[in-house]
Amino acid sequence: MHINPRLSISLYTLVLLLSCVPKGTEPAVSVEVQQPLESSVDYPEARMSDQVDTYFGVDVADPYRWMEDPESVETRAWIDAENALTHEWLGEVESRDAIRQRLQEVWNYPKSSSPNLEGGRYFVSANDGLQDHSVLHVADTLDGDFTPLIDPNTFSDDGTVSLAGYYPSGDGQYIAYGVSDGGSDWKHFRVMNIETGEVLEDLVEWVKFSGAEWDMESTGFYYSRYPEPSSLLEGVNEHSQIYFHTVGTNQSDDTLIWEQPDSPEFSYYAGVTEDGSTLVLYGSNSTDDINKLWVRPESGSDAEWQPLFLENDAGYEFIAKIDNTVWLRTNRDAPNSMIVSFDLSDPETWTEVVAERPEPIVSTSIVGGRILVKYLVDASSKVEIFELDGTAVGEVPLPGLGSVWGFSGHIDNPETFFVFGSYTSASNIYRFDTSNMEVTLYRESQATFDASPYVTEQVFYASADGTQIPMFITHRADIELNGENPTLLYGYGGFSIPLTPYFSSSVAVWLDMGGVYAVANLRGGGEYGEVWHEAGTQLNKQNVFDDFIAAAEWLIAENWTNPDRLAITGRSNGGLLVGATMLQRPELFGAAIPGVGVMDMLRYHLFTIGRFWAGDYGTSDNEEQFHALRAYSPVHNCEAGVEYPATLVVTADHDDRVVPAHSFKFAAALQAAQGGDDPVMIRIETRAGHGGGMPTSMKIEQSADEFAFLARALNMDISFDE
Repeated sequence: MHINPRLSISLYTLVLLLSCVPKGTEPAVSVEVQQPLESSVDYPEARMSDQVDTYFGVDVADPYRWMEDPESVETRAWIDAENALTHEWLGEVESRDAIRQRLQEVWNYPKSSSPNLEGGRYFVSANDGLQDHSVLHVADTLDGDFTPLIDPNTFSDDGTVSLAGYYPSGDGQYIAYGVSDGGSDWKHFRVMNIETGEVLEDLVEWVKFSGAEWDMESTGFYYSRYPEPSSLLEGVNEHSQIYFHTVGTNQSDDTLIWEQPDSPEFSYYAGVTEDGSTLVLYGSNSTDDINKLWVRPESGSDAEWQPLFLENDAGYEFIAKIDNTVWLRTNRDAPNSMIVSFDLSDPETWTEVVAERPEPIVSTSIVGGRILVKYLVDASSKVEIFELDGTAVGEVPLPGLGSVWGFSGHIDNPETFFVFGSYTSASNIYRFDTSNMEVTLYRESQATFDASPYVTEQVFYASADGTQIPMFITHRADIELNGENPTLLYGYGGFSIPLTPYFSSSVAVWLDMGGVYAVANLRGGGEYGEVWHEAGTQLNKQNVFDDFIAAAEWLIAENWTNPDRLAITGRSNGGLLVGATMLQRPELFGAAIPGVGVMDMLRYHLFTIGRFWAGDYGTSDNEEQFHALRAYSPVHNCEAGVEYPATLVVTADHDDRVVPAHSFKFAAALQAAQGGDDPVMIRIETRAGHGGGMPTSMKIEQSADEFAFLARALNMDISFDE
């Protein structure tokens, strides 16, 4: 789950009803909640309170409301007991140690990011293989010696404090960098003198979803923050403000640049144009691609803001400003986005530069005076180059079908870098020159995983309403379609986020375990643009679950696997996907791993930044949306006596994006409802958040536990070839 990425450049309340409620219907009032069923697993006791909420005349029980306080004595005791049970169960899996060792072997190779040229210096994040965090290095030239600058591995003894972004000043003297504690979305900024390595006394706190944008003279930076919260996991984040921090001063002396007390639900983000002349202000209250936009001269704190687009009905992303001409990506009257230009004095008089296409625009940049546009074609990347007036120049030659990331750079420098990868190809880094369209390999991946036995194919299958859904399947080339292959089906289906091919050390180990890995490109994602996204949102959300169910049915019908050997997994919105799908069609799956999922659909918007997700989900404050949410909300649809698949719920007790109460309530409810012998476990990571900043050692342990769970649940015989 995320705040709009274009702008910022456990378990649950279960209602156990005495009657089984058909999907899509509900009683006029909820009846008394049932006591937990007897189970083959001795689960920790989870008290069921008499909490009931009324929505539009419908009473809905919330017996685990107390779990919303993650620090209460009762909740902590339950967390400790659940973790003890889970680790005891996983400890009985004989292959776990071998899986963990194989994960370490595959993970252990040198990795680095693309070079980033800022302030006349190149910056690269590099990891020698198993370091908990990558170390930020710097060099004066691309072929020079990169020396360590910021080492997050020194931030804490246990590796749970991480580097959360870095921002060099334009003159190359300073670098502001974010620090996140325990995987939190909250971070604080420190400032370092790049030449001397001295960390200054500057400390800027309570920053969330914000970078540091330096002013033209490199005297300080703009940032957005929220008021200090009374609790990190309770309450909502409102009243975003923009401040300017001058290097060498206290945060209490920072200058307030922007606030709108009458619009507390909006969050604001500031950017500075490359020439340093203009301050750009975005305002957003949703993860939908919509925002408000203002500009003003960067110099002079008394300068007035010029409103450009205030309707908040479309997305407007600044690409670049040259003299008084602005290039903008927008989806106004163009669901798949287009690029326009205009004179800053007349923003409504547009010139269409790059027209909308059937393929959605994913990202844009201007490098060396040319526009780079990344498109998606059937969930794979394609990059085209245009002159500033829209004249087509050509296509960036890519190594094959896969995904690319990168293409950042500067207007007056033709050099840029990109990363290419696929499910069976570890990421290589390429240098691209926009002036001559030349691609050269800059750094080849040093991954030791032998991908030669494996192939990826793309198939299309029909969902419940006949819509054709693409799916990538990665497997051994010599696989036998006998219906017995252990298969892991992954999905997301939300927030216009596309799932494109990428290399993962964890997935590589799953393949080595003899598994098939399938990724379904569900509606709700961004694979085919905004129409595809909207087809899986709000009152259409059931389409996403139907698409996922159809993927499982196709894999079974085509003899890839069978229900006893099929597992599903997903994280965040994908955790919701897994929770809802396993409840609706439990007989289809042998195992389920919902990670950090949004499970209480009636209360998600009441915590931290959950309200931003209303564009995808709707909220229980709206009567029609309430009924739709109630029909699939995982916390509210566990049915007593149903035989649910083996389930491992995964969350973290410090997740301040999707708060862990979602997973707490769901696990408790599912344990109480389970009518079969398969276990319902919850793995609760401590000193971790939604996933960002998690140290390598913790990632390996989590993957080892998940794969050990699947090995036992799917009855897999694990042996790794030497």
